[in-house]
Amino acid sequence: MLSRVARFLESRLNKDDGSTSSLSEDDKQLAAAALLMEVAAADSVFEPAELGAFKQELQNVYKLSAQEVDELQARAGSRQENATSLYQFTQVVNDQCSREEKFNLIKSMWQVALADGELDKYEEHIIRRVAELIYLSHTDFLVARNAARGE
Repeated sequence: MLSRVARFLESRLNKDDGSTSSLSEDDKQLAAAALLMEVAAADSVFEPAELGAFKQELQNVYKLSAQEVDELQARAGSRQENATSLYQFTQVVNDQCSREEKFNLIKSMWQVALADGELDKYEEHIIRRVAELIYLSHTDFLVARNAARGE
């Protein structure tokens, strides 16, 4: 899954003339969606509740239509074993997102991870890793978690 999205982003970033184009809002949303999918798939079980939270977060926070969410889900549906690192997605987030958008991304990741009522250690690890890679403070990491829990 990450490999497919990575290839798409690389093709958008690296033009034939070697120049780097600016990313559009759609590209930023695609990077966020890839990170949300990674959390949902972290425990090797993509629960219906997680899928529902994934779709709801993309529609509400990232302003994607139901059709766009379904398209993304179809492309990201089968996760590849040799996925690339999270860095290419977190780099897009760092380059294109404000602190508030980063916070909302981590909160959305928590929403997806908690949707099935169980927090797997792998889900938490990915969220923690992404928070570190996007330079979100530990305090914001905890506030986002508590907000997702409704605390």
